[in-house]
Amino acid sequence: MKSVKRKKTIQLTRRQFLKRSAAAAALLGTPSIVPSSVFGANAPSNRIVMGCIGVGGMGTNNMMGFMANKDVQMVAVCDVEKGSREYEHWYNRGGWLGREPARKRVEEYYGRNKETGVFKGCAEYVDFRQLLARDDIDAVMIATPDHWHAIPVIMAAQAGKDIYCEKPLSLTIAQGRAMVEAVRRYGVVFQTGTHHRSSEQHLRFVCELVRNERIGKLKKIITQIGGNNRTAPTGAWQAMPIPEGFDYDMWLGPAPWQPYHKLRCHYTFRFILDYSGGQVTNLGAHSIDIAQWANDTEYTGPIEIEDMGGEFPRDGLFTTATKVNFLARYANGVELICKTGDSPDLRFEGTEGWIEAGYNTFSTYPESLNKSIIGPNEIHLYESSDHYRNFLDCVKTRKEPIAPVEVGHRSTTICLLGNIAMMLKRKLQWDPDKEQFVNDDEANRTLSRPIRHPWYL
Repeated sequence: MKSVKRKKTIQLTRRQFLKRSAAAAALLGTPSIVPSSVFGANAPSNRIVMGCIGVGGMGTNNMMGFMANKDVQMVAVCDVEKGSREYEHWYNRGGWLGREPARKRVEEYYGRNKETGVFKGCAEYVDFRQLLARDDIDAVMIATPDHWHAIPVIMAAQAGKDIYCEKPLSLTIAQGRAMVEAVRRYGVVFQTGTHHRSSEQHLRFVCELVRNERIGKLKKIITQIGGNNRTAPTGAWQAMPIPEGFDYDMWLGPAPWQPYHKLRCHYTFRFILDYSGGQVTNLGAHSIDIAQWANDTEYTGPIEIEDMGGEFPRDGLFTTATKVNFLARYANGVELICKTGDSPDLRFEGTEGWIEAGYNTFSTYPESLNKSIIGPNEIHLYESSDHYRNFLDCVKTRKEPIAPVEVGHRSTTICLLGNIAMMLKRKLQWDPDKEQFVNDDEANRTLSRPIRHPWYL
């Protein structure tokens, strides 16, 4: 009796399946239409395989948020920090964060769903390029410090990975534009981590009220930057030994070399201009993003930016603004003020009323506005109740998510423009189409920065 040779069963990931389908369609000269039955809940083509680059406070929080979706398989984490308790973050405050704790969290999470209680399918990396080289990964979450956004995003796009990247999108305006161009060139799905668009549902309603002129013609927007604009050791602060398990040279990456101090890293990196833009870019990325949404300028920007009394440290390790105050003017006549202050985060003033909005709350004048109904023929904005789920759904449908790369770039640009105006202490004319200052060489030199060898954009 002749033996029958069994065919080997091949499990395809979603990315592998779509690539093969597209290749076959190209050869046959037919459209690459895939039957909906292929994308059933249990089909291998429906699973989104993910890796995480940067698993500190927000990175680990994002990782757990993505894993809560049953169609996600987390297979890799990457961080230059093996494990540390130095992270200051509302998520897991005081606990261990870094690549090793993140890997353990992944394996414990999936292990709970196995009979043995053991799962060993998550790899950990120090160098993000090793993670991006994996063919089985469909999408990546990037939550590195701001100076480490542009290069991984561009490389991830080149590798064909869909991308969820934390805000603020970039360290410089030129880096942000390079990220936009890479995402478009390689056709990947991109979600900016400005999650207030999804998590704060009342803000979408507020923006719809403004866009539909329930407060009349919009004249002014006030955004307040809360949080602690910190100071650090002044004078001849002392360098510190690099902790074991921390690749400090890789952490610096494209930034200028400086001796190690623990306040350069973890949460407080954001108060040093080499790596971030302070609370302007950290918290302002949220409030200014909503201001852009309400003003219908999320794909453009202001035409003028003016310092209104911002203040910076005169000495010390931290270099970002300790007092924020700048004004942006738009071509439509709207003025946007961004300043240090407390809640409410946003105030919209129109010719016939106003709206104030903060976390989970808003108030209006007249009061009847808060019960207003947006009619079927009026402006309705993109609706999402879950920033992670919205990204995952768009990975499957290839539609744009609620916070696409251009929108994230434009919101971050205003934060960066504000910092530039406050540092130069003057009014600046801005061309939002060319993304250049008008007839101002000194200001235009701030649009990009040198990158430390061997890194490049």
